[in-house]
Amino acid sequence: MSQFDETFDWVVVGSGAGSMSSALLMKQAGKSVVILEKAKWVGGTTCKSGGVMWIPNNRFMDPGEDSPEKAITYLDTLVEDGPDLRGTSHERRLTYVNEAPKMLDFIVSQGVAMERGSRFWPDYYDELPGGCKTSRTVTAVPFDKKELGRWSDKLRQGFAEVPARLDEGMLLPFAKHSWDIKLMILRIGLKIVWGKLTGKHWVTAGAALQGRMLKATLEKQAADIRLESPVTELVVEDGKVTGVVTVKDGKPWRVGANLGVLLNAGGFAMNQAMRDKYMPGTQAKWSNGIETDEGDMHGAVEKIGGALAQMDQMVGFQMTEAPGWEGDYVKPGTQSTTAKPHAIQVDQSGVRYMNEGGSYELFCETMLKRNETVPALPSWAIMDQQYMDEYPLAGKSGVKRNMDSWVQSGWVKRADTVEALAAQIGVDPATLKGTVDRWNGFVRGGKDEDFHRGERAYDDWLGDPFFKDGPNKTMGTIEKGPFYAMAIYPGDVGTYGGVVTDVNARVLRGDGSVIEGLYACGVTTASPMGGVYPGAGASVGPSMTFGWVAAKHAAGLGNQSL
Repeated sequence: MSQFDETFDWVVVGSGAGSMSSALLMKQAGKSVVILEKAKWVGGTTCKSGGVMWIPNNRFMDPGEDSPEKAITYLDTLVEDGPDLRGTSHERRLTYVNEAPKMLDFIVSQGVAMERGSRFWPDYYDELPGGCKTSRTVTAVPFDKKELGRWSDKLRQGFAEVPARLDEGMLLPFAKHSWDIKLMILRIGLKIVWGKLTGKHWVTAGAALQGRMLKATLEKQAADIRLESPVTELVVEDGKVTGVVTVKDGKPWRVGANLGVLLNAGGFAMNQAMRDKYMPGTQAKWSNGIETDEGDMHGAVEKIGGALAQMDQMVGFQMTEAPGWEGDYVKPGTQSTTAKPHAIQVDQSGVRYMNEGGSYELFCETMLKRNETVPALPSWAIMDQQYMDEYPLAGKSGVKRNMDSWVQSGWVKRADTVEALAAQIGVDPATLKGTVDRWNGFVRGGKDEDFHRGERAYDDWLGDPFFKDGPNKTMGTIEKGPFYAMAIYPGDVGTYGGVVTDVNARVLRGDGSVIEGLYACGVTTASPMGGVYPGAGASVGPSMTFGWVAAKHAAGLGNQSL
């Protein structure tokens, strides 16, 4: 038997969403837990993310609005099964549909304040059977990180450190159209000022979720959380994982696990060598992943015979190289840029090739697939002056004030005619003019006959709720000069492939057998959603849920009430 320096019941690698949901459950079961985090901060990629959870039939939905039957119908219709998609199956999806609402009820019972993300945040394929046109999203209530006391500086920075909900932030570009939005902005501003006067530090989105989860974990003494404690090895005895090797005071430190080890150590977003191997054409520099997201546990599991799958998948999130983007904590995202009226996207031949709305994961996947036959990295967003008069550009306000400097920097291309714009971006002028004319014909005819943009509720959600000059909220003509172009790249918020697990989150070998004592969740695993992203929060929701499921199984709790 191995000699360990210390032993816990449950050893967790990484401090992402699923880590603390598992720790809270283990605490309720009377078990000891240690969380070993490689970074200097708690929270993982979840902390930097939107922190949204996609949870069907959740406690915040209206009675009759959803059901397990609707949710599994949606997932089974959308998600493909097959030998290349070993992370998913009907059984795993059904486990998620059934267990996610229970997990949410549990963390709320632990004092984690949650709420509906929005009443209108449709599924990304809401037109399919079982798809939801309202919202299955759940988020944490904005959080004052000062409530963490001495741990407040150890919570990883969020992308939005303001006392505003995500759905409120999405309305900011439309303030000039609505007094309600103006008043909302005033309330947020007053809360920011009051917070500074009273010593509060508000965070929202993923940082609010992880801040609240951390607070609950600390208050209940559910885990010994250790930062700057990378795990370098899984200890295996007689085919069973019995512990890990970490680092303490600069030296190897062996930690035993009586019940099991849970891997929730993120993906490999920042490992360019792994990207080149599994996802050629993608770049770590375009990713919003965190600095420690290097695939350590992918390699550790593979070394002991664990299976990897879906390694070509990432949670794409389109971005642009705006001035200063290299140093931005969050890359300039363009998710809704080309879904707004008066904008389309073309490849380097000047041809439109996708619905510019819809899922960000599908958007970037489509870019990469297109690039296999026609150069499309980067692609070009094509817009006109109508767009610039109405909307921020890649989330940047002050378009009128800053446009000349953006053009001078080379980030934005500008020309008086579509043909002249084509020359600037190196595409055939007649081709681009024909593409724009075809789009304008679709707008006037009331239907995108090529890619059906605007036919989903989600497409309209990405558009302009106040737009009245087109057939829907996302389709507007491109006809008023000057005309503009901006390069778009297939960025991401993390990778989406990893170790293969079963319905209990146990890690599997290539032959399908279980590696005893080893569990995994989050983007360390091959996603239970396969190669698609069904709705906002389809990474964080499964991480929280399968971390919780793993703890239930390891603690022998089965289906008992919690």
